Amino acid sequence: MADERKRVMTGQVFKAKMDKTIVVEVSRRVKDPKYQKVVIKRSRFKAHDEKNECKQGDIVKIKEHTPISKEKCWMLVEIVRKAVEV
Repeated sequence: MADERKRVMTGQVFKAKMDKTIVVEVSRRVKDPKYQKVVIKRSRFKAHDEKNECKQGDIVKIKEHTPISKEKCWMLVEIVRKAVEV
C-alpha cells in the first residue's frame, strides 16, 4: 500500500560517471503565469543504479525511495530506451 504513494518519473540520464549513481534530468512543460507562454522546466535527481547498467542518454523510469545517501532518494525502476551509440 505504501508503494502506491511513491512518485514515479521518466527522464533522461544526464550523467552516469559515479559508482551506482545516475543523475536523471526530468523535463516538464508548464505555462508561464504572466506571459502565457509554454516553457520547459527541468529538474535533476540522483538515483540509485545497483548494477551500473545505465549510460548517458538512456531514457529511464525512477521511483521515490527512502534516503540512500545525503542527496540520493530515488531508485532506478527500468530502462525504457537505451541511448543510440555512434
